[in-house]
Amino acid sequence: MYARRGLAARATLDRTTHAMLLRQLYLSLYEGRHFRKAHTIALQALELDVLPDVLNQDAARAALADGDLDAALAHLRAAARRGPASRRPFHLWTLGSTLFLAQRYAEATAVLRRAARWGTKDRPLYRAHLALCRMAAGEKVHDLQDTINALAEAPCGQGYGRFVLGHLAYAAGEWTAARRYLDAFLKRTSASRPALGIALEGEVRMARATLSKMTAN
Repeated sequence: MYARRGLAARATLDRTTHAMLLRQLYLSLYEGRHFRKAHTIALQALELDVLPDVLNQDAARAALADGDLDAALAHLRAAARRGPASRRPFHLWTLGSTLFLAQRYAEATAVLRRAARWGTKDRPLYRAHLALCRMAAGEKVHDLQDTINALAEAPCGQGYGRFVLGHLAYAAGEWTAARRYLDAFLKRTSASRPALGIALEGEVRMARATLSKMTAN
């Protein structure tokens, strides 16, 4: 409501204020699951050329939730290309994780390698996700336990890191640990704000499917 009021104001808005009001409107539409409208608003915000990498991430989330994978990938590539060097590894990782969930493992591996090469504080997460992707593609990962330990001990091993740790532990046959990590990921995601829960729906489905496999066996 307040975003719409601000956008309707007669006073001329500077580009940054205009973009941020559009972003608040986008978030409202996204959390209300009006994904196509949210994507349209994100595109309008992008035209203002303010924080283009962040707004491309927004557009990607809306497009992906609306079922348009190709548009989402295009936005994520634009985010990695247009963002500052400090945020580029994060954008590459997001692109790689999206490709991973789409089971496009060769593409995901190439992107995650770049994220792991350039990442800093979140490098253990990027390396672990790369290992997970390589295993999904049928490759052998010889330093798997070291990769698991590095992520488990790092701050980035919390939150999304639990999703990656759970699947690495599952692949390593450590099902007790896998259950613990995946349960923690699901619990944290269910308690998060709606926007994050929507963005992680693919990961939630995969985590639940993995837990079901362990229960069945």
